[in-house]
Amino acid sequence: MSLKIIALVAILFGVIGAVVGYFLRVIIALGRKGSMEIEIKQRMLEANEQAKKITLEAEKEAAEILRVTREEMKEREEKLKKTEDRLINKEELLDKRQTDLEKESENLKNKQEEVRVTKEKLDLVENQKKAELEKLSNLSADEAKKELINVVEKQSEEDLMIRMQKLENGNAEKLEQKAKEILTTSIQRLASSVSQDIFTTSVAIPSDEIKGKIIGKEGRNIKAFERITGVEVIVDDTPGTIIISSFDPIRRQIARVALEALILDGRIQPAKIEKEVEKAKGDINKIIKEKGEQAVYETGVFNLDPRIVSILGRLYFRTSYGQNVLQHSVEMAHIAGMIAEEIGANVAVAKAGALLHDIGKALDHEVVGTHVEIGRRILQKFGASEEIVKAMQAHHEEYPYETLESMIVQTADAISGGRPGARRDSVENYLKRLGDLEAISNSFPGVEKSYALQAGREVRVFVFPEQISDLEAQKMARDIAVRIENELKYPGEIKISVIRELKAIEFAR
Repeated sequence: MSLKIIALVAILFGVIGAVVGYFLRVIIALGRKGSMEIEIKQRMLEANEQAKKITLEAEKEAAEILRVTREEMKEREEKLKKTEDRLINKEELLDKRQTDLEKESENLKNKQEEVRVTKEKLDLVENQKKAELEKLSNLSADEAKKELINVVEKQSEEDLMIRMQKLENGNAEKLEQKAKEILTTSIQRLASSVSQDIFTTSVAIPSDEIKGKIIGKEGRNIKAFERITGVEVIVDDTPGTIIISSFDPIRRQIARVALEALILDGRIQPAKIEKEVEKAKGDINKIIKEKGEQAVYETGVFNLDPRIVSILGRLYFRTSYGQNVLQHSVEMAHIAGMIAEEIGANVAVAKAGALLHDIGKALDHEVVGTHVEIGRRILQKFGASEEIVKAMQAHHEEYPYETLESMIVQTADAISGGRPGARRDSVENYLKRLGDLEAISNSFPGVEKSYALQAGREVRVFVFPEQISDLEAQKMARDIAVRIENELKYPGEIKISVIRELKAIEFAR
């Protein structure tokens, strides 16, 4: 019985707790709802106040912008008004000037008319006087003029001849003296030192063991080196030295650089030789470019095609009778510039012609023709001016002197090449080479006489026309050239000219 009561009491308390909990939740919910409504109202009031504040600030900013805009509009209106006033003033000034010009034009027309009328009157008076003179003298104006000239010529002929002779003699002496002064001054101003080059290059080696490596087994390495570089390697008993020989200075320098690199590396074999030679070619090409740019900068010759400058740099490794051709060309450019400045010629053209006069020698081992003809083709191909071409092409008299600058270049060439010590060739060797050239030419049948000219660069052969025909003369020129190539050693090219001249003489009795 007590358990039932306890259970009922527990159920009753549970129901009461549930009811109380329900009412508590309802009360709490109603409280929260009230607080949320209050918070929402408060936020709405704050939002309204913020909106009013923003609206006021926007109105102030709009008013300020409107004020600034009005001030700018006012300034613009004032500027426009001032501009309009200036334009009106200019229009009035132009109208006034136009009126003045019209008046001046009218005055000029009136004066022209007056001058024309006056001239017509003068012409009429002059014609009347001329007609009266012709009537009195019975001679026309041209006849009277000729008669007067003839009389004056006869009376003054002897006096004019004497004066002309004096002027000619005096001017010749003065011109010769002036020419000497100009040349002397130019030579004195450029008294540069010269260094002579030869056709061999010595390479130092640290030991005879390296010499054996260079030669290689059964000469394999030295043969590969000579084949790749195109030079001759001379290995003799001289201690610590190997000699590289070649007429082509660029090949000789490439071989020197490659051989020095091989000696430094110590590994000498055909594959390594080929690699070092290719590397040396790149190094030499870089030096060539630098030397060409340096020569152009030193002489002040600009606006040249870069390819011309690069070819010019090859002359750094080229010699002529022991004289470095690039140094010779730079020296010539300075001398030509001085002479041109003294006599009033074109200094820029004279300098450029002198600097580029031997540019053909950079390729005369590779291209057929004289260095003058090769140089002309190079300059014309790469856009050099015609004045420069004319200035450089006559320095060996292969072309006529067309400009004053061409004579200056030839003179500068003679000064630079003819100075004592400038060229290595001795008098004995020079005379021997000339004698050998003439001896080879005279050994052919039908030759009357021969002359070696232009420092051994040309041989002129005169033949008997009765014994040698035109076709045989052409064949003889080729045969002489072949013998000279086979029997003599010389720099550059030698021109062989076979001359066959037939004279027919008869007497009328």
